Amino acid sequence: MQFEAELKGEKYSIEVSENRKSWFVSLSKEGSKAELYDIPKSDYQELDGAISLIFDNSSYMVDVTSDGVDHKVFTRGSYREIPIYNEETLLHESLKAGGSMGADQAIVAGMPGKIVKLKVQEGQQLEANEPVLIMEAMKMENEIRTKSPCKVKSIHVQDGQSVESGAILVSFE
Repeated sequence: MQFEAELKGEKYSIEVSENRKSWFVSLSKEGSKAELYDIPKSDYQELDGAISLIFDNSSYMVDVTSDGVDHKVFTRGSYREIPIYNEETLLHESLKAGGSMGADQAIVAGMPGKIVKLKVQEGQQLEANEPVLIMEAMKMENEIRTKSPCKVKSIHVQDGQSVESGAILVSFE
């Protein structure tokens, strides 16, 4: 599973995979080489919603509370507020950053993906919150909708087409 987090203005990419005996964690700070960790499950216990963990020969008691992407991580007598994005929230945030979630002029791919289905035609008048297309990215299908009333000027993609990040998908008048 893939995550992104931000701490003290630094962005981190985190990938976690697991087997029967351990978790493999790849942690990379933006622009730096990934650090790899193998965390044995025998060094981990869950207690009343908190986690007891031995890491790098030190013991940690960690408690996490969440409100959407904002997480408060309590450990060693202090806490940090850390926005953490999982694969689904990463996709939605990247689409917003790309201008696709209701931009006035165009829908732009915020990340690479595949157009599953176009739901509009050129010249079509749309109301707010109407579906424009379905895009698959990171193994999830997402229906992209308009934010405000608009008219479709041009469609730059077709069903089944793969697109790169930054590609203009649909333009509006």
